[in-house]
Amino acid sequence: MAVLENVSRRAVLLGMGAGALVLSLGLPTAAQEEPLKFGADAMPHGWQDDPRIFVAIDPDGTVTVTVHRSEMGQGVRTSIAMAVADELDADWARVRVAQAPGDEPTFGNQDTDGSRSLRHFFHPMRRAGAAARQMLREAAAAEWGVPVDEVTAENHILAHAASGQQAGYGDMATRAAGGQVPARESLTLKSPDQFRYIGRDDIGLIDNPAIVTGGTVYGIDAKADGMLFAVIARPPVIGGRVASHDATAALEMPGVERVVVIDPPPQPSEFQPLGGVAVIATNTWAAMRGREALVIEWDNGDHGAYDSEAFRGELEQAARSTDGAVVRNQGDALTALQEAPRRSEAEYYIPHLAQAPMEPPSALAMIRDGKCEVWACVQAPQVTRVRVAEKLGLDPKDVTVNVTLLGGGFGRKSKPDFVLEAAVLSREMDGRPVKVTWTREDDLHHSFYHTVSVEHLQAGLDQDGRPVAWLHRTAAPTIGSIFAPDPMQKLPFELGMGLTNMPLDIPNVRAENPQAQAHTRIGWYRSVSNIPHAFAIQSFIAELAHEAGRDHRDYLLEVIGPARKIDPTEQGDVWNYGEDPARYPIDTGRLRRVIETASDAAGWGKEMPARSGLGLAAHYSFVSYVAVAAEVEVGEDGNVRVPVVHIAIDCGPHVNPDRIRSQMEGAVIMGTGQALMSQITFAEGRAQQDNFDSYLVPRMDSSPREIHVHLVGGEDPDQPLGGVGEPGLPPVTPAIVNAIFAATGQRIRRLPVGNQLTS
Repeated sequence: MAVLENVSRRAVLLGMGAGALVLSLGLPTAAQEEPLKFGADAMPHGWQDDPRIFVAIDPDGTVTVTVHRSEMGQGVRTSIAMAVADELDADWARVRVAQAPGDEPTFGNQDTDGSRSLRHFFHPMRRAGAAARQMLREAAAAEWGVPVDEVTAENHILAHAASGQQAGYGDMATRAAGGQVPARESLTLKSPDQFRYIGRDDIGLIDNPAIVTGGTVYGIDAKADGMLFAVIARPPVIGGRVASHDATAALEMPGVERVVVIDPPPQPSEFQPLGGVAVIATNTWAAMRGREALVIEWDNGDHGAYDSEAFRGELEQAARSTDGAVVRNQGDALTALQEAPRRSEAEYYIPHLAQAPMEPPSALAMIRDGKCEVWACVQAPQVTRVRVAEKLGLDPKDVTVNVTLLGGGFGRKSKPDFVLEAAVLSREMDGRPVKVTWTREDDLHHSFYHTVSVEHLQAGLDQDGRPVAWLHRTAAPTIGSIFAPDPMQKLPFELGMGLTNMPLDIPNVRAENPQAQAHTRIGWYRSVSNIPHAFAIQSFIAELAHEAGRDHRDYLLEVIGPARKIDPTEQGDVWNYGEDPARYPIDTGRLRRVIETASDAAGWGKEMPARSGLGLAAHYSFVSYVAVAAEVEVGEDGNVRVPVVHIAIDCGPHVNPDRIRSQMEGAVIMGTGQALMSQITFAEGRAQQDNFDSYLVPRMDSSPREIHVHLVGGEDPDQPLGGVGEPGLPPVTPAIVNAIFAATGQRIRRLPVGNQLTS
């Protein structure tokens, strides 16, 4: 049941073996050249073809659900299978999953990021299961000569009560395979009270047995006969290149077979390798020793002087200027600021962060008969396929991307530069399989970092301390810098992450985005620009509440205002909603509810011991609403501990509650690291952190002792699903720093906290 398989398009279309039923809602049949269109239900963001997840039923009754999203611990392979199996009414013990390869013509967008997997595919997967169930019933009815309405399908058994006839799903698979896929409007989906798997807490990960017994394959586990191993010395500064190198000592190392120079791209280019010098050997250790023996002189290019502390000053100047692009302008904030009885302002700083998944990037590639096959831990297999094809001068159909399990991702493995490295080196070795391994140092030195950011906020306050004007300037290098040279301002989707769609009830709001140049690779990182926006906004609201002499929770709820629904497109937010934003209004009632839930559970207002405090924050992102109430203890030495965290999420219907809780727990731990210890700094263009001794993440003794997850909402099965993987992270850090202020009276505006409480 937990075997990791990769299914080719040809195998899908041919039925995965004789006698199997393959249901392919929206997938091409053998007579079709292109996927069917889904009209109004086409995927958002411009994806016009949306092939559905499909089902295969073997004659022995085994149900295989093919999953085209990448599994990195979030449980997507389980949750997708649950949705299909429930509507199919399959016996869960007879369900297994197969991993789809990268193939955009067949599967459409396969990017596993943006908290979209269930949000976009829950209902299509349910329809796939329901359609398979209907086809089996129709096959049984035809076989028995009875009306289809009299045939039931339950727990892998087809039955006709009047005649007493029964058959297993596998018995009817061959006949059902020849039937017609039912039209969508003819399908009858289950009501929530009929669910057998959806919403259950006790399913567990479908891959767990193989994971705990070592039977799964991660990217770093991939093997092939005759495989060579490679590590690469990459330019330490973005845009740098090899000026000269001496490989004599490296080639003398036992096991080293070849040293290859990889040219960098002529300018920043989407997900391309950085270039450098590769050492190829018969084992990884030999390759690493060979790399250590290389003598390289680097030309550091234009960014050799990048210093993150100095750059912070540049961002602060930009955030204080009036030259930024106006990205939201509601009312007349500038006039209202000048006329307000009182004004308040603050600036907040977040450093670069690295995704640092536990499994560093790794990929295996080989070229044979003009075709390339790779095995890799990638979040975007279809992008990987296209980029490998471009790099090698192949047609994408001649590139196969086998997706392994991922030992974490957080956005880093959406960028397949490491896969392209393996493909290029295989070509250099006449097609032999070459496995590229990144060390932890490689990962931290050459990441696509979360952007550094300065957030400048001003508020005009009325006589009661309530904001009547709000100005927010955000200065940060943009993710767009990895796609084109020298973009200086954030992309619309970055701005729509808590800035332009901020749902506060303030009459005059202005948001500006001054220019900021990127001096290193900037990429998406779990929750992306929601992190700095939430940190700044939720910290500033806490500051305003204190200035007004108000309880923070009461003040926050008042600033959010009464329950109402806001059209996100009116505020420039188009990222999450696709073609039908009317289905996804920002519901401030739901935001208020998670705040009340988390704070009530934490005992808001209770008396706290000396140097202990309770902090609160909330944020809306990825169509979900999350609030965090965090307790902190601050020692006399300034050391911060976070003993208890309550986190409440309203993500709509709860498909897999166990995975929702797991994602919230992980977000709390990751957010604790962001608040207290994690950062990447640069000097002379180079990342200064090497491993987990310097890029600090929470250990067991610095993680929260208790994390209580509260699932809110989910009562309406027709409510659109929100994301889960990312929205838990943004409010964690501001809740912690707000708690630090409650404990010590010291305000934290620069992350990480580090030793600020001892200075």
